[in-house]
Amino acid sequence: MKRRSIMAGLFGALMALAGQSHQPFGGLPVMVDKAKADDSGKAARAPSMPMARDPAVAVAEEYEAARRKGTREALELFIARHGDDPLAEQARTELKRLSR
Repeated sequence: MKRRSIMAGLFGALMALAGQSHQPFGGLPVMVDKAKADDSGKAARAPSMPMARDPAVAVAEEYEAARRKGTREALELFIARHGDDPLAEQARTELKRLSR
C-alpha cells in the first residue's frame, strides 16, 4: 500500500511540474497556441531596434559641432576621426585659419 501511494505521489508531482505547457498530439505547445490567439487582432509590433542613422548626416553634425566649438582640439579630433571625408578638408582649412 505504501508503494502505491509513493508512486501516485511521484506521478502527481510529475504532472504538476509538466503543467499546461505540454505539447498535445500533432500541435504546438499550449502556450504557443495561446500567444498566437492573443496576437491575432493586434497591429504589427514595432521593430526592436531603431533604424540606423545615415553616416553622412552623423559626420556632418559632428563637423558642425567642432566648427561651432571653434577650438583647435575639436577640429583636430574631427580630422583624426574622419580624415577621408570631404568635410575633413574643410576642417583643415578652418584649422589653418585658426592658427593665423
